[in-house]
Amino acid sequence: MNFDLSTFPIVRDLVLIGGGHSHVTVLKRFGMEGLPGVRLTLISRGVETPYSGMLPGLIAGHYTHDDAHIDLGRLTRFAGARAVFDEAVGLDLVNRQVHCRNRPPISFDVLSIDIGSTPNLNVAGSAEHAVPVKPIDRFLDRWSVLCERLRSGSTRKRIAIVGGGAGGVELLLAVQFRMRALLALDGRTAAHLEYHLFTDSDQVLPTHNPSVRRIFERVLRDRGVTVHTGSAVVDVTASRLRTADGRVHEVDEILWTTAAAPAPWLAASGLAVDDSGFVRV
Repeated sequence: MNFDLSTFPIVRDLVLIGGGHSHVTVLKRFGMEGLPGVRLTLISRGVETPYSGMLPGLIAGHYTHDDAHIDLGRLTRFAGARAVFDEAVGLDLVNRQVHCRNRPPISFDVLSIDIGSTPNLNVAGSAEHAVPVKPIDRFLDRWSVLCERLRSGSTRKRIAIVGGGAGGVELLLAVQFRMRALLALDGRTAAHLEYHLFTDSDQVLPTHNPSVRRIFERVLRDRGVTVHTGSAVVDVTASRLRTADGRVHEVDEILWTTAAAPAPWLAASGLAVDDSGFVRV
């Protein structure tokens, strides 16, 4: 049955913080069949949200920007929702309000949080000198600049990826593929680019099964990647990494794909959080 939702009085405010995958689905469902009396509001830092599963393909050049992004402005209009393009920075659970960086507080009756994670940059110098992969939208802005920098040079460049999980391995292989393709367009090879993968684990992809690890160990070896296992990075500067064993590695570019961290305002909000500061679910 179709309703003219505009004729119903607003009795509940449902507020979504973040334009993540779950909230994209909520918006789509509201567009298909809204709830009478419910006003839906999306608070998102960006107008477009990247689909994280397509990030390696986007970096590698298999997808365009539009392929890998969802237009939240268009989606909220389809859902009949309000869109607030600002960053949530805190909660007032007593008065049921979301505090934003640049706008007045937004009231809610029901609140959903889908903001993803932030980079864990607790290693000295990493915040200043590394390029974190999270949040993805900010990484993509910095990636385009880094890509042009690598493409324009011809001297030896050492590219370090810190993090030996799926994210780090995928990102490294995607970056390498993209640089080979771009340099081939210029009639050049990528022989001057070196790739180094650093992980504090004794092996890459430590949470995957042994057969997957063996496959990717072979792929990395065949691609000429130098893998530094058991090498937790403890200090970063603009031109080097120092690992826990005391070794210093000269590098030119640093991409950061270690374990993620929660937004710091969550722990201060009064919500139940775990030992790491993530909201308990």
